[in-house]
Amino acid sequence: MKIQEYLKTKKIICDGAFGTYFSQLYGEARLPECYNLSQPERIQQVHQGYLEAGAVLIRTNTFASGRRALGCDREGLFQNLQAGWENAVKAVEACGKRQGEDCFIAGDVGPLLDSIGMTAEERQEEYLLISEGLVKAGADILLFETFMDMEDILPAIQKIKQERELFIIVQFCVNQYGHSNAGISVRRLMEEAGRVPEIDAVGFNCGVGPGHLQKLLEGMDFPNDKFITALPNAGYPKYVGNRKVFSNSKEYFADKMQQIAALGVDFIGGCCGTNPEYVKEMCHRIDVCAGGERRAVPMRAVPKGVRLKDSSFWGKKEKGRKLIAVELSPPPGIDDEKVMEAAFRLQSMEVDVLTFPDSPSGRTRADSLLMAMKVQQETGLCVMPHICCRDRNAIAMRSQLLGGYINGVRNILAITGDPVPTLMRQDIKSVFNFDAVGLMKIIQELNREELAKDPITFGGALNPGRPNLEVEIKRTRRKMEHGAEFFLTQPIFTLEDADRVRRIKEETGARILCGIMPLVSLRNALFIKNEMVGIHVDDETIARFSPEMSKEEGELEGVAIAKQVMEMTKDFVDGYYFSIPFNRVRLLEKIL
Repeated sequence: MKIQEYLKTKKIICDGAFGTYFSQLYGEARLPECYNLSQPERIQQVHQGYLEAGAVLIRTNTFASGRRALGCDREGLFQNLQAGWENAVKAVEACGKRQGEDCFIAGDVGPLLDSIGMTAEERQEEYLLISEGLVKAGADILLFETFMDMEDILPAIQKIKQERELFIIVQFCVNQYGHSNAGISVRRLMEEAGRVPEIDAVGFNCGVGPGHLQKLLEGMDFPNDKFITALPNAGYPKYVGNRKVFSNSKEYFADKMQQIAALGVDFIGGCCGTNPEYVKEMCHRIDVCAGGERRAVPMRAVPKGVRLKDSSFWGKKEKGRKLIAVELSPPPGIDDEKVMEAAFRLQSMEVDVLTFPDSPSGRTRADSLLMAMKVQQETGLCVMPHICCRDRNAIAMRSQLLGGYINGVRNILAITGDPVPTLMRQDIKSVFNFDAVGLMKIIQELNREELAKDPITFGGALNPGRPNLEVEIKRTRRKMEHGAEFFLTQPIFTLEDADRVRRIKEETGARILCGIMPLVSLRNALFIKNEMVGIHVDDETIARFSPEMSKEEGELEGVAIAKQVMEMTKDFVDGYYFSIPFNRVRLLEKIL
C-alpha cells in the first residue's frame, strides 16, 4: 500500500526523537548517525521501541548524515545511508510488522552540519546526493525536516521527484512566536510549500513545544492538496550540566497533540525530548480514524516581492534624474563631530540619501543604525544604514530592524558583511546566521506582515569585480526575487568594470547606483588597491598620482577621475553612490 492510500482513511502516528532518545539510552555524545555501521543493534533498538509503542511511520537514522558531519567521502556517505535504511527495515521485521501495510519508513534528511563556507550550490548538491543515496537504499518516502526555508532543498526535491515516484514531506523548524531562523512566518512557509507540486506533505517540527504549535496551527489555513504534519518538541529544554532535560510530561504532550490532530493534521509525532512513552500515550488518546475538521480554503495569492508605491528614498526618483547616495563612516570612538559636520554640510547639496557602513572590515565603529538615526533626527536628511550578517543572529536582526523602524528608518542596505580579521578570530567569532539573501528574506517577511502599511525599502550590494560574472548576475536576480529594490556597486575605476556593470543592468534590469570613490593621494590610491578586497584600482589610475602632489592637487585628480567614471556610466546607471575618504564631503561639491 502506498502511504497516500493509507492516509485516505487514517492519520499516521510518527515516531519521536531519535537523537535525544539515543543519548538517553546509551549516554553517547557523538551523533547517532555515526553508529549506523558500527553499532547497528543500538540503532535498531531505538526504532523497535517506537514501533512497539505504536508508531506507524519511523524515520531512518540519517538526519545528520552528510559528508562533513560524518567525515567521509561520497562512497562512505552512501554506505552510511544504506546502513541507516537497513537498520530501519530490520527493526520493522523484528517487530513482526510489514512495511507498506502495518508501517512505513521515511528516509530522513536534516540540515547540513558544518556547512559554514559552503556555497548555495554546494549545499544543494549535497542534499541531492543524500536524497539519491536514500532512494538508492530503498526509500520511497523522503522527509526533509527542521529546515528554516526551502531554498537549499527545493532543487533536490524537484530533481529527484522528476526521476522517481516518491512521497515528499517537508517540515520547518519555527519558534514559539511563529518564525523560522530565516525570519519567515509559519503562514508564509506553509503557503510557499503549498505552491510546490513536488511536495506531498508539509508541516512543522522542532524548535517549538506542543502548546505553542497548537496555537500557531489554529490561526493558519492549510493548503488543499497537501497532507499536514505536526511533530513538536516535548517542550523547552533546561540544561543540567551539558545535558538537555525536557520537563513537560507525556500526558500534557499527548493532550496537546490530540487537540492538534482535531484540526485536521494528518501526521502526528514528536521531536526533541520525546521517546516511545510519548508515542504510546498519543496512541491511547488519538483516534487515528477521525478525519478532523480539515479546513479546505484556497491559498491566497501573494506577490513575490513588495513593490513600493513610494518611499523616502526611491520616491524621490524622477525621470531622467540620477539619485545621489553618500556614505559617511561612523566614528571608531565616541567623537562624532566630524561625521555630524559632514552630514550638516550635505544638507545644502542635492543628496537623496546618506548611508552608514556597518563596522566594515570587521573593525568596530559606532553602530550604523544608531548613527543613522541620530543624523536623521538632527538634520532631517534621509538615511540608509548598512546592516550586515556578521555580528547578529536572526533574533537580533529582527529586533534591530524593528527598533530602527520605530525610530523612523525606512531604508536599509542588506549585505553579507566582511569577515572578522584573521588575527582577531581567536577572541571574536562571526555569526553569519545567513547571508544577505537571508537578511532580505527577513525584511521581506516584516514588510508583508508587521510593516505592510509602510514597508522598508531595501537594496543590496553588487560586486562587478567577481571573477565569474554569471554568478554575480544570478545572485543579483535572487536578491531581486526577495525584494531588493536597488543595488550599490563597489567603486568603479575602469571602463572594463563599467562594462561589467552595464551587462548586469542589461541582464537583470536592476536599478543600480554606481560606486564612486574620489581618491585623494598616491598613498590613498595604493591603500585602496592593496588593502580593500573587491575594489579594482588599475595601474593607470595609480599612475595619475605622484608623491610630490600637494593635498589640493591630489584631491583635484581624484575629482577628475570620478567625473570620468560618471561620464562612462551615465547612459545606464540610475544614480551614484559616493564613498568619500575621510568624510571629505567638500569633494562632492566639486564633483557635482
